Amino acid sequence: MDCFQPMQATLLPPRHPAYCAPITSNRDLGACLIANIPMRELLSADLRRAGLQLVDPKEAGPRTLRIPIDNWIELGALLLLGRNPKTACLLDSENHILAWKGSANPEECEEKIVTDANCFPVIYPWDLLRMNEEVLALMDETSLLGDVSPLASLSGTIRLANGSRILPGTVIEGPVLIGPNSQIGPNAYIRGATSIGANCFVGNGAEVKNSIIYNNTYISRQCYVGDSIIGTHVTLGAGTCTENHRHDGRHHVSLIQGKPVNTGRLKLGAILGDGVRTGVNTSIEAGVKIGVARTTSPGSVISKDLL
Repeated sequence: MDCFQPMQATLLPPRHPAYCAPITSNRDLGACLIANIPMRELLSADLRRAGLQLVDPKEAGPRTLRIPIDNWIELGALLLLGRNPKTACLLDSENHILAWKGSANPEECEEKIVTDANCFPVIYPWDLLRMNEEVLALMDETSLLGDVSPLASLSGTIRLANGSRILPGTVIEGPVLIGPNSQIGPNAYIRGATSIGANCFVGNGAEVKNSIIYNNTYISRQCYVGDSIIGTHVTLGAGTCTENHRHDGRHHVSLIQGKPVNTGRLKLGAILGDGVRTGVNTSIEAGVKIGVARTTSPGSVISKDLL
């Protein structure tokens, strides 16, 4: 490869976007938030920082790395693919196709490169959680631009955006990312790899653990949100709780388009689409998905998907 020619890459459409419903019921997978940034923007920025030139898929040539947007790929593995002189396909240890070059069809590549690096496809909603965990783990510097009460307790890496407030009695254990103009507490508990978007509210005594919270979402007092993805403009009534752990300790199984899929996760909470509203004291069983703008009655137990 000409050392004076920058390596090119192009981002291709996701292969199974409907599998991530209800988060993708009314948005592209590339617009789904990872660490409060749309996935497409996050991946594009990472590729540019690695020195790759991004081109439109129509401009892709023989040397262009073709990367479906629904993949998390360590840059070292991607650059290994780029340096291969032949047409080649990059696969993870489970033989998922991650990226390829030299052909429009990965099945036509001359070589297969299997990497044991931390790479995986983003096929299902819980893969978004895994990607969020990976990105937040890379945060290495705390930045507190908002207002933090001296009676709050913060540890680990935390990024708090302008206009946000951490009220007294709140405990935050990073890595945690909180967008602008949000209010946390009083007496809230935020932990695990959690990203909370802009204009959000987490009320008195509420706990959020290892979750993705989209913009403009209201989590009332005494709620528990664990290992969950909560869409935008969601309102969780007081006492709403997500179950995230099976009593038998096995991996969670979730229905995707009517078929059971082993999530590979010991902990998985709820996946809530945009505009969901829950009544007070709603209980949501592990792995349950609730579709866009659905509502629950006070005291409900949601044991099956509402899509």
